[in-house]
Amino acid sequence: MPDAVPPFRYLFVDEAGDLTIFGRHGRSLIGSPGVSHAFMVGLCELADPAAAQSRLDQLRADLLADSYFHGVPSFKPEQNKTAAAFHAKDDLPEVRREVFRLIPSFAPKIVVALRRKQALARELYRPSGLKPSLHSVYDRLVVAVCRDRLHSADSHQIVFARRGKRDRDAALNTAIKQAKFNFNRKWGTAHDRPVVVRSASPSEYAGLQVTDYLLWALQRLVERREDRYFGAVAGHFRLIMDLDDARRRRYGEWYSDSNPLSLEKLMPITSG
Repeated sequence: MPDAVPPFRYLFVDEAGDLTIFGRHGRSLIGSPGVSHAFMVGLCELADPAAAQSRLDQLRADLLADSYFHGVPSFKPEQNKTAAAFHAKDDLPEVRREVFRLIPSFAPKIVVALRRKQALARELYRPSGLKPSLHSVYDRLVVAVCRDRLHSADSHQIVFARRGKRDRDAALNTAIKQAKFNFNRKWGTAHDRPVVVRSASPSEYAGLQVTDYLLWALQRLVERREDRYFGAVAGHFRLIMDLDDARRRRYGEWYSDSNPLSLEKLMPITSG
């Protein structure tokens, strides 16, 4: 008999890297200090977000009470960093180690879509120097990671890490509808199961903090060819779509359990 469809699935969406591509007069800023070479969006499933929330909250309380971290700026509440939520970029190495220890116990499953910004620059360059809207880049990656993940439960809740001050829930709902359409067109089905979409800060949902850490580990692999963080959590990546690596296939290179990602396989980031 086929597996029963679960009644509810909890999904969390975050990003890594940035969408800064052009400066004044259309000049490329890719690779400049503080500007990434790649941009990625990840969708992470947690079977029990409440348990993850409880364990991460307890870890944060334990660390805040530890005199070893007394006076550390990121531990001060007014900094809105580790004291509010775990964020791999801002956390101390000692803190990261503790979070990475916990992540496997949450049994996360993450799907990632990755764009190389050199390829994006070729797509988006305008000789006039006018900056194109980059929201569509993010939205297309949302469609990519959601397409095959919205039919295997009776209903879904997707929490997106809030981006900026603008309310983009309408655009995100449009992306979800497109993901459903693409899945049904591919498989000749008519699935349209309910999806609740909301935007939140990482301090509100531990699932966003877990997603951030997983994406940070992949980003270090892609940007710096540093694989020790990714190696610690590689088994939780169900699919990584490197959409601009067209060395073998026009639509990119896809890494999964049957084709695991490694440094040897990864196309150097400055070659995309």
